[in-house]
Amino acid sequence: MERDNGAVSAETRDRHRPSLLVVLRAWGRIGCLGFGGPPAHIRLLRGLCVEREGWIDADEFEDAIATCNLLPGPSSTQLAIFTAWRARGPAGAVVGGLAFIVPGLVVILGLAALFLGGPPAWVLGAGAGAGAAVAAVAVQAGWGLTPASWTRRAATVRWVGYVLAGGLATALLGPWVVVVLLACGFAELTLRHPPRDLSAVVPLAVAGGGGLGAGVLLSLLWTSLKVGALSYGGGFVIIPLMQSDAVAEHGWMSGPEFLNAVALGQVTPGPVVHTVAVVGYAAAGLVGGILAAVVAFGPSFAFVLLGGRHFSRLRQDRRVQAFLAGAGPAAIGAIYGAAVPLAREISHPWQWAVLAGAAVALLALRRGVVGVLVTAALVGAAVTLLG
Repeated sequence: MERDNGAVSAETRDRHRPSLLVVLRAWGRIGCLGFGGPPAHIRLLRGLCVEREGWIDADEFEDAIATCNLLPGPSSTQLAIFTAWRARGPAGAVVGGLAFIVPGLVVILGLAALFLGGPPAWVLGAGAGAGAAVAAVAVQAGWGLTPASWTRRAATVRWVGYVLAGGLATALLGPWVVVVLLACGFAELTLRHPPRDLSAVVPLAVAGGGGLGAGVLLSLLWTSLKVGALSYGGGFVIIPLMQSDAVAEHGWMSGPEFLNAVALGQVTPGPVVHTVAVVGYAAAGLVGGILAAVVAFGPSFAFVLLGGRHFSRLRQDRRVQAFLAGAGPAAIGAIYGAAVPLAREISHPWQWAVLAGAAVALLALRRGVVGVLVTAALVGAAVTLLG
């Protein structure tokens, strides 16, 4: 293939434009094998689109990663949709995005039925074991994002302040963390650019907590919309949003059941946002699970289909960069802070031992998330079987 250090000419890309069937197979394979969250998804997408097929050159792929991180919602899902759009246009974006999302969604809905439908004791024990390790996974996720954010910081004191604000908001304020993330972004934007320079900024919706008070489905729609359209940082930033709504506000599931849901979102392929499908299942059965997923992933398709051609300009906009310089560290703080409400849901002494072991494995020994959670689940099942 005509390629030089990852650079691919537009003519070469056009000659190798994939069919929709190829897109379905290729992105579906990633959807089935994408265990390990965004790092694994990025690695698989780069291997496919840049290294093997040459549909996207290396520089454009790196720009796409950065731009997707500027958007609210699940960044690796948006990257999967964008790369499919870049390879095959709007139809490719729809086919590739669905192929990436659906396999994990089917698996997690099946597991939700198992874990929430009166399972045997050992299954509950496995869920309790995996759930106990989730707080350590949150810390690891924040730690993985910290070095890059630190190197891009403009002012150390403000960066630390934004991280602390996000962490405290997650630990103490529940669904209001979205407001804090937006406030940090606008604070940095205002500090870098005078108010007269803000006229070009598109106003962002500010979401508070709670449902809309018009029934379970409408409340579920609102929760899912916050997850997909208003959560900067994606991944674990969405956890406190869902936990407050699903456990405290609406009582769709208990605290331990929510821990199980987060663990399921980690051990299944595809994005962590699949966790919202478990919340939807708990609220309104299979229909609720599918509806929650559709609403949560819908904005990602809209961002790419409507704005994909503007991604490079968005990334270079100094106002957008200023906003993310505040919202980005706050999102990292929110990920760290998510460990607090997750750990508060632990109810058995042996789970604290599992959490400690998971922290050592993830943070000190640098083991993979999926392996650690599966091990924790096996420990939980064994503890239950042994009484």
